[in-house]
Amino acid sequence: MLNAADYDKLQQIMEESPRHKEVISRLLESHRMEIRAISHEIRNPLALVYSSLQLIESGHPEVQDFRHWKEMRRDVEYMTRLLEELSAFQNGETLHLTETPMSSYLRALALSFAASLADTDIEFVSRIGPELPVLLVDQIKLRQALLNLLANARDALLSSADMKKNLQLSFCAQAESGQLLLTVSDNGCGIRPEDLDAIFRPFVTRKANGTGLGLAIADRTAKAHRGKLTVSSEPGKGAVFSLSLPIEQDPA
Repeated sequence: MLNAADYDKLQQIMEESPRHKEVISRLLESHRMEIRAISHEIRNPLALVYSSLQLIESGHPEVQDFRHWKEMRRDVEYMTRLLEELSAFQNGETLHLTETPMSSYLRALALSFAASLADTDIEFVSRIGPELPVLLVDQIKLRQALLNLLANARDALLSSADMKKNLQLSFCAQAESGQLLLTVSDNGCGIRPEDLDAIFRPFVTRKANGTGLGLAIADRTAKAHRGKLTVSSEPGKGAVFSLSLPIEQDPA
């Protein structure tokens, strides 16, 4: 499967001439269709397997005491999530753009995420300006990207809870220099310098049960919006993810 670096190189080649763009676009679409077909063929029987497990558990609750039953369910749930995220990654460049008042959109997103922190000791702060611009964005994909960044920050803090006090997570949005800058920062465990270069590549993860596609999807979503996703971090001091979107947009 092509990774983010491969797509960047192909994009550079496509910009060299209309002919290159036409040929590579057809190849990429063929590649996406193959991945979608494979995912579809796997997802349907996997859904039946998961439904069967639920029916068995409902009719015979004693199976939950069987050795490896819970591990089996977790494995099926992981595969289901992996296929869903793989589909999202493959479709990351296809946007359904809507004029979106970013202040109200981002406040609603922050409020939704805050509910997931109710049973934690994390202090969550959001700073969203009242007069942010109206942008053409894919509301579903941008929401998914931002929630993924916020969830990653939350998980980093929770994994640091035994070593740190005053766990802090912030989500900020401001317009500056023709860009809408969205930042997610935490004071958790941070990211090792040797991991930073690969952090947006598909299937690269530091989580035990991670798919390695969340940040790759967020990066592709940013690029599809003609924006950019960057990260800075220092081990032991946390991380800052910054997603910038152009305010003056050309949807073509």
